[in-house]
Amino acid sequence: MSIKNTFKIGFFCFLLLTFFSCSSKDSNEEQIEELNLSSISQFSSNQETQTLTVTSNVNWTVNKNVSWFSFTPSRGSNNNVINISVEANPSINNRSGIITVESNTISKSITIVQAGKVNSGDLDPNKAPSENFDLSTWKLNTPENNGNGFSKTITVSEINNRYEDKNYFCTADDGGMVFKCPIAGFKTSANTSYTRVELREMLRGTNTNIPTQGVNKNNWVFGSSPQADKNAAAGFDGEMNATLAINYVTTTGSSSHVGRVIIGQIHANDDEPIRLYYRKLPNNNLGSIYFAHEPRDGFGSEKWYEMIGSRSNSASNPSDGIALNEKFSYQIKTINNTLTVTISRDGKADIVETVDMSNSGFDKSGQYQYFKAGLYQGNNSGNSDDYVQATFYKLEKTHTTN
Repeated sequence: MSIKNTFKIGFFCFLLLTFFSCSSKDSNEEQIEELNLSSISQFSSNQETQTLTVTSNVNWTVNKNVSWFSFTPSRGSNNNVINISVEANPSINNRSGIITVESNTISKSITIVQAGKVNSGDLDPNKAPSENFDLSTWKLNTPENNGNGFSKTITVSEINNRYEDKNYFCTADDGGMVFKCPIAGFKTSANTSYTRVELREMLRGTNTNIPTQGVNKNNWVFGSSPQADKNAAAGFDGEMNATLAINYVTTTGSSSHVGRVIIGQIHANDDEPIRLYYRKLPNNNLGSIYFAHEPRDGFGSEKWYEMIGSRSNSASNPSDGIALNEKFSYQIKTINNTLTVTISRDGKADIVETVDMSNSGFDKSGQYQYFKAGLYQGNNSGNSDDYVQATFYKLEKTHTTN
């Protein structure tokens, strides 16, 4: 046999040996087990069901350590979802339990937290919002068509005539005042891109002879405004106090929109001394609180203040954040040119942020202010039926009068 043929045979044998060696190695490699669980939001105090997503490539079983919630299925394989249902919480205290999903070699657990029953004091679930809250100087906008292609206005007289709409504004089972705002709907003007179910302060009450806009008896001014404006306005400086729980936020839409909503404002002629936001991203259990201060045109750029967590589109779960259905309070207060925002929660220290508005232009002649409360949607890119919902348990405001 020639040297050339011998070389060819040897090379062929080498290739066969390499192929079977690799095949044997691949077949002997063990599958890497995978078992991961999604996050889950805090449950309300009511009977409720949420889904937990399992990402896996193995068989698994489910267990729990408390009796007040149930789940289905009790076992599964590969990717699946687990439906978790809680009973109504009869206590005013939050409660928690653990659900565990495990395979032969991996065990993963998630803590299930349910809010306590809200002690709503004198709030009566059988009454309209105007019978539980002083709405004598508020009007309401909802995203229904007013007949002219813009949002519907419920006047001061109408809202105080036991007005309710189960789709947008009504009384909760615990007596709270519910605001529900979908992404889709009609806007208040051509200058806004977002829907709202929001109260607008109307210090004139039912006296419609006073115009809505202007330095007049329907609006207020800063205490540092000219004396003539202070005399013409309904009052000066202001304080608004609200206690509420965010029940649901949007889960669809662009990364800059999803999960955010404005829950309180001071609005001026054209700008907003404050827009107070709550935001919870889909993968986080807790939400953030932050606000924007928008000076008048020509008086500087908009500034942002983070109070709890971050306003980032990719924020991690805030360690001291606010869960859905968790009650908290905010106070928005102005004295002269000083804006003070306070966030309060039971058992925790208040979080306070102060803004010097001396150079923001709001105490110039002709500038007026009014409070807004409820829900101003922060998402116009999500699914049309996606929405945000909040329940208010307190809404009060005061002004200094001449």
